[in-house]
Amino acid sequence: MPNVNLDARPVVTRFAPSPTGYLHIGGARTALFNWLYARGRGGKFLLRIEDTDRERHSENAVAAILEGLKWLGVDWDDDPVSQFSRRDRHTEIAQELLAAGKAYKCFLTPEELNAARDQAKTEKRRFESPWRECHESDHPEGTPFAIRFKAPRDGETIVEDAVQGIVVFPNSALDDLIILRNDGGPTYNLAVVIDDHDMGVTHVIRGDDHLNNAARQAQIYKALEWPTPVFAHVPLIHGPDGKKLSKRHGALGVEAYRDMGYLADGIANYLIRLGWSHGDDEIIPRDKAVEWFDIDAVNKAPSRLDPDKLNHINAHYMAALPDEEFIDKALPFVEEMPDDPDGSVKDRLRRAAPFLKSRCDNLVEINKQAAFILLQRPFAIEGKAGKPLRKEGAMEILKGAVAVIEDEALWTSPETLENAIKSFVEAREIGFGQVGAPMRAALTAGHPSPSLGEVLYSLGRAQSLARIGDQLD
Repeated sequence: MPNVNLDARPVVTRFAPSPTGYLHIGGARTALFNWLYARGRGGKFLLRIEDTDRERHSENAVAAILEGLKWLGVDWDDDPVSQFSRRDRHTEIAQELLAAGKAYKCFLTPEELNAARDQAKTEKRRFESPWRECHESDHPEGTPFAIRFKAPRDGETIVEDAVQGIVVFPNSALDDLIILRNDGGPTYNLAVVIDDHDMGVTHVIRGDDHLNNAARQAQIYKALEWPTPVFAHVPLIHGPDGKKLSKRHGALGVEAYRDMGYLADGIANYLIRLGWSHGDDEIIPRDKAVEWFDIDAVNKAPSRLDPDKLNHINAHYMAALPDEEFIDKALPFVEEMPDDPDGSVKDRLRRAAPFLKSRCDNLVEINKQAAFILLQRPFAIEGKAGKPLRKEGAMEILKGAVAVIEDEALWTSPETLENAIKSFVEAREIGFGQVGAPMRAALTAGHPSPSLGEVLYSLGRAQSLARIGDQLD
């Protein structure tokens, strides 16, 4: 890692989204990296809403971002800062640069600007406004102007990046950017530098699409004689095909994954591992992530979104949920909840929780894995599921099995029920499938289900006997 300008200041990181839509999963990962780095060092994690673009600004988007961060378990210190509310401060610093001769007034009209840029491109040179060296007396009165930063013409700007290493930018490729528009509005690079400085930010961890901005911002820091924060530019997330993540790859917002039934801990664990690693560990609990996370373990190469790995990690957190919490989280995802005036369906779901949660990659799968519980009596059994009941002798065997499991003492656990059926099978000297298949058909109508003992225990004595009775009748 390069010799970045670490110092004795307490660590302060920030997440600075633009409120123009949902919380993108790439932004969520950036927020997590900043949060982990600060929390692991006893520092502060700040939130700034970069809302200077008022035409695209949306309060609903702000609310969605805040809600997404809260759901993800990312909390912040102090109140969120609105960049738009700091316009006066941005203007003040722009005027200071102007007064110090480190910026200048540019009176180019849009047409003149385009022509000058085209000419510079034709001549293969850096664009430079003709107003850069003009004296104040040459300025036209009453004409709108922008303020441009007077960038160095020669030499290099070096960014010592904690992820990318030492990155060199020839100054001949960096023109004089506008820092204050002719309508008085600050531009991104000026506002970011001022806000990060005033907020005491020590580490700027963000996507590597901002790496070019880092060069311009480094020049502004130097001109203002302010300490430069540690830059750490993280490669972006790509789709499974290796291309930049877009809508064609599916869900992009954190709230979409939440609505698809993923757990916050599962998403967080997956995003943390997307571009950062701790040995071969795949499952990294939040407390361990806080303890282990460091910038120097962030990969330089882009990461690829892998839905299968996401499901694998989320399934781990599903299985680890306490039974009651699993049901509480899963119930809102049940698409066709039967009438349940006495709460018996919920009771059955709670009994089944230990067997259901280990079979679900996400909460939406409750509909598939708990379908056998949600069936309403009486139900018809057709097709493949009905074959075991139609086999010769199946009904007689089923009646004999029912006589065994009617004993209330057996309904204390799945194991006692399973063992009772096995004893019945051994006594009859028949294969387990001869009783298990018709009984499972009668109980589940062919829907996915756990072991037979777990099915019986989940449904409970009264419901199980009633469902089998429906088929015997």
